[in-house]
Amino acid sequence: MGGMTAPTPFGPLEFQLVLLRRMADHQPDLVEEARQELSASLADMREANRRWQAMVRAPRGRGSLRRYRSVLGEPELTLKRRVGDVECEALLWPVPLWPDLRFEVMAGPGGAVWNEWLVRAPGAAGPELTSVPSLRPWSCTVDEVARAFPPARPMEGSAPTRWALAVTDPGSGQPYVAEFTWGLFQRLLPG
Repeated sequence: MGGMTAPTPFGPLEFQLVLLRRMADHQPDLVEEARQELSASLADMREANRRWQAMVRAPRGRGSLRRYRSVLGEPELTLKRRVGDVECEALLWPVPLWPDLRFEVMAGPGGAVWNEWLVRAPGAAGPELTSVPSLRPWSCTVDEVARAFPPARPMEGSAPTRWALAVTDPGSGQPYVAEFTWGLFQRLLPG
């Protein structure tokens, strides 16, 4: 019998390649270093992204939360959070490329996924953010920048996995737009 080869498993390594694929648009050099750290080729990254997109778009595919569990395993930590009057769950998984971060999936009642992004790991010290121009790519998360430079104003991102914050530098009063991919800071633009 002619045999079809079984597809290779899709796990944490491939998921990290999916995260990197979106970040390559803004930080190709950092992505190249990370890809090499993972011993993955450009073809591996493209294939991981293709397979992820197929899982996301599959008509009878798993729901978002089940998809994350099947790819990343059981979460390292599950926290209860309140959003207004609604109780939610924040599920956190380690991401080896960024040991001080976790991939967080915020699930509402019934398991509906409301948000999916990188956050600082509980107990990990985040960067000291004192001026907007000193932000460095991959150094901080959306939440950290919003807390450091109030009143940060959320803006529409350029793609589903992208966010932006309008922030003002406290020293100069200059407005900026901080852009994030999967919740991780990518670049700063004049406001």
